[in-house]
Order: sequence, then structure tokens, then C-alpha cells
Amino acid sequence: MRFETDAIHAGQEPEPTTGSVIVPIYATSTYAQPAPGKYDLYDYSRTENPTRTAFEAAMAALEGVEEGGGGALSTASGMAATALIAYLLKPGDHVVLPNDAYGGTFRFWAQVVGEQGIEWTVVDQTDPSNVADAIRPSTKVVWVETPTNPLLRIVDIAEVVEASGDALVVVDNTFATTYLQRPLDLGADVVLHSSTKYIGGHSDLIGGVLVSDDQELHERLAFLRNAAGPIPGPFDTFLALRGLKTLGVRMDRHCSNAAAVAEFLDQDDRVARVFYPGLGDHQNHDVAARQMSRFGGMVSFLPAGGTEAAHRVSVDTRLFILAESLGGVESLIEVPAAMTHMSVEGTALEVPPELVRLSVGIEHIDDLLADLDQALG
Repeated sequence: MRFETDAIHAGQEPEPTTGSVIVPIYATSTYAQPAPGKYDLYDYSRTENPTRTAFEAAMAALEGVEEGGGGALSTASGMAATALIAYLLKPGDHVVLPNDAYGGTFRFWAQVVGEQGIEWTVVDQTDPSNVADAIRPSTKVVWVETPTNPLLRIVDIAEVVEASGDALVVVDNTFATTYLQRPLDLGADVVLHSSTKYIGGHSDLIGGVLVSDDQELHERLAFLRNAAGPIPGPFDTFLALRGLKTLGVRMDRHCSNAAAVAEFLDQDDRVARVFYPGLGDHQNHDVAARQMSRFGGMVSFLPAGGTEAAHRVSVDTRLFILAESLGGVESLIEVPAAMTHMSVEGTALEVPPELVRLSVGIEHIDDLLADLDQALG
């Protein structure tokens, strides 16, 4: 089946009792059992829940995972999914991180897991040789984000996989989504999504997903999720499944609008620099064109007026809402150094203070361009 068809049908057969064509919200913590220690599919919702099962089946299908060859696991947030990966490690293990990543990801590895004895190294992963040089005998995970947040660099997944040796390669695919990029097909071991973002698509849920095509690894992660309990509730899972149905059509509009915004900003003298992998002069444009089907809905830029201009623009837009997060149908604007990336100040991941990040929504492009034009002054 094609992507758009699987997004609507995979794991989502009509409910057999009532014929409901939409997977119900199974708001239950427990399930009746016919005898002590005996149950059919479900016994307790921390372990499994039918709404969650449907969402995970759809996610696995969209990432190209065949039945019995791994699967998807949804979590309470994207950071909860990150934490599940960390549960695979022990003190003394080593992780290779990118030098451009979500601030919360770096905060977790540096200030939470790092303080528990997990070692980490930050490198520019756009050059795979940097990854190879950072690998140690103790390296267990190479953490990849592509496109990166917020500078929209592109990492060649296949080359980083080759450079990583026996280490587990985990790719945060939140910005691209499975509609634009399938890391498992490029050799990655695990794909991570914050389903809060494009998968949900309406800024009304918090969630995360891990997908692997390795059955043993999938089962280990499922054990850890059940043991630690970072599960999403059935309502958030229902919203994520609903959002998944329109992911393809939404991403098409996100990509088209973002490309137009990037071109507009790139030609404007009030803008010093634009970061968008769809622009021909982007440093990683060729890699993006090779491993992504389109270039995504995120655009970052540096206004010519510096930090003062960045803060002014961010509060002067009328359609672009000043808020953290991304991937919703509405357009958002933020200044990462003062918002989502405050935790990387003074580190190798520090971002320019004048950087502005746009999550370009699906509004009419003429209205978005007019809004940016008036905000730039």
C-alpha cells in the first residue's frame, strides 16, 4: 500500500462489536480475564491498550516494518522515547551526539544521564568522519537528528551508519517525518518521533514514538516501557492516530509553504541568512535531495538587524504565533536562544542569539508572506 493509504487503514480495521470505522478511545486501565493468569490480548493498559495498538501498527507500517520484524512503541512524550533509549545503557557507556540538536535532547544527555555515568561526545555529524573519529570501544549509541533543530543541517544517515560501527544508530526523524524520510531504509536501528509535532499536527497532544525493524531490540524496548511506565494515555494516542491520517496531505502543504517562505526571505535585504535545505546554496542540499522526498516545513533565518531585530520580528507577526513547539497546522515563530535552546547556552550546541525559527503552517501562502513582510518592517 502507498503511504497515504496505510496512514488511514493500517492497524485500523472497523471495530468488530459496533462496526465503528474509527478506532475507539479505550479509556480503561484493566481488562477482564477468564481465569487467573490467563488473558487474550490485553491484561493491563500500562502494557498494552487497543487504541495504542492501532497507532503503533500504523506507525510501523509507515516506517516500512514488516510484521514480526520489529515494531513501533508509543510513549508519553518525545523525551520519554529518548529516555527509553537511555535505559539500554549503563554507567561507562558512551554516546555520540550532534552539535546541532533540540535543546531538551542535549539537556537530557548532558545533565540527566550524563550525571549518572553515561559519557558523551558532541561532533558535527554532517561530516561522517567526525563520527568515526568519536567512536570508542564503549560507544553504544550514535544519536542523529536530521534535519537538525534549529539550524536545519542535514546528516547523511547511511554514511553515519557506516561510520558508527557496532553502535546503535538512533535517528530523530521529527522534522522530516516518515512521509519525507525513512531512516530504517538507510540503515538506522531506531527511528524516534515526537508525535507532539507533525504526526499529531494540531498542537493538542504530547507524545513520542520509537520504531525499530529489529525484533529483539523492539522486545527489549517494550519490556523497558512496561517496566518504567512512560506510556501515552488513550486520548493522546487517539489524537495522534487521527493526525496520522492527514500527515501526507499536511506535509505537502507545509513543504510548499516553507519553500516559498525560504525563497522570500532569501531574496530580502532585511535578512542576512536563511537556513532551509531546499535552497540550492544550503551546505547539505545535495544530501537532503538524495535522502528526503521534499525539504520539510521548518525555516530558520538571521535578520540583518541582529538580536534586537529577531526579538522585534518575533513579536510583530500577526499570523505566526510566538510559541515553542512546531509541526501544527498553524504557523509558529520563536527565537531559539531565548526559548527552546536556552539549555545549550555556553555549550558546543549554542545557537546564534539572533536566530529566528519558523514552523511554517498550512495557511494561505500569500497571507504568510504578507505577515513576514510587515513584521520585518
